Amino acid sequence: MCTRWLSIHAIVGSMKARYQYRIYPTPGQQIELAKLFGCCRVVWNSALAIVKGVPKGEKWPKNSELQRLVITQAKKAPERQWLSEVSVVALQQSVIDLGTAFKHFFESQQGKRKGKRVGFPQFKKRSSQQSARFTKRGFSIKAGKVYLAKIGNIKTKWSRPLPSEPSSLTFSPA
Repeated sequence: MCTRWLSIHAIVGSMKARYQYRIYPTPGQQIELAKLFGCCRVVWNSALAIVKGVPKGEKWPKNSELQRLVITQAKKAPERQWLSEVSVVALQQSVIDLGTAFKHFFESQQGKRKGKRVGFPQFKKRSSQQSARFTKRGFSIKAGKVYLAKIGNIKTKWSRPLPSEPSSLTFSPA
């Protein structure tokens, strides 16, 4: 059986904590998760291509405009209708994460970010570590199972209880 990891982000007190759990998706859920990872990668790459295609000196589109272009309008195109098969929450989060990557890059270049310099966001490859992130409106946790929009209940091995209500979930292959 293919195992995957689930990272749960929860706010405990005033700190954000991350907990990692193992999930056991059914064969059908494995296919749906693979579709989800691919769609998130395509949305990230499309948004990055739009930003890189903006002529020098012109303003880059905001996250909301990128989401409209690479998700909403793309779903209407016949060649990208398959984006409708996965949860829009994870797709929107991909664009938001790209915006965060740009923010970290610019803060790093200006010396406002601690640690080593962060590079310009890169296109994601099929072979690299794939992931999908859900915010609260895309998941729920009931009766020891994680429910994901358009995927269903996923069996989860809870190695420790959750200290608080999670703010987001990140799925990645093992």
